[in-house]
Amino acid sequence: MSSDRRGSGGGQLPLEFPHEVSLGAEDFYISPSNEPAYDMIEAWPNWPKRTLLLIGPTGSGKTHLATIWGHAAAAPSFSVGELTREAVPRFAEHQALVIEDLPGASLDDTALFHLLNLVGELKRNLLLTAAEFPSQWGVRLPDLASRLSAVPVVELGLPDEVLLRAVLVKLFADRQLAVEEAVISYLLPRMERSIAAARRLVDIIDRRAMAEGSRITRPFVAKALKEAAPNA
Repeated sequence: MSSDRRGSGGGQLPLEFPHEVSLGAEDFYISPSNEPAYDMIEAWPNWPKRTLLLIGPTGSGKTHLATIWGHAAAAPSFSVGELTREAVPRFAEHQALVIEDLPGASLDDTALFHLLNLVGELKRNLLLTAAEFPSQWGVRLPDLASRLSAVPVVELGLPDEVLLRAVLVKLFADRQLAVEEAVISYLLPRMERSIAAARRLVDIIDRRAMAEGSRITRPFVAKALKEAAPNA
């Protein structure tokens, strides 16, 4: 049975099709806001130290870069909630690993301190990701604070217009949506500046277009912008 993506114009609910987010190296768009971080990830294994801290706001591409590095280094990824004192020896068995979204709601300072020590002793590679610098984590263990201050840092900025434009074009193309350049130019200065927001906005536009059988015009996407607003 075939499916038709065109809406009937009568308010028919669209079928939900999953749109998998691809996090391969070929899907990462390089722009001035992320080029230094991308270059550092690509420079591995020639990092200044074996541990690197990747810092950037939500939606800046930290997970994408961590996934690219994870594939290159054969490094599994763990959430900070999985980092316990008991888990440290198991984590350090890997030649490389990723710990994401530090500090989390309940960072175990001692566990992270022991992990940093152990991966250093065993000459492992470790990539940490966070939205803020360690000085803002509320670390209570002085030895951990000292150790973190010695970890090299690379920053990701909020996506710039060049990056967001490329992402919007690809997201619309992936969904086979015909969108004029003028519509994308209208969206860019009015949308939240994050990759996650771009995905959410395109999803809303796609669902609305299917349900209403409407062309994607500036008035049409203006309504979608209101729906996509964080406080909507």
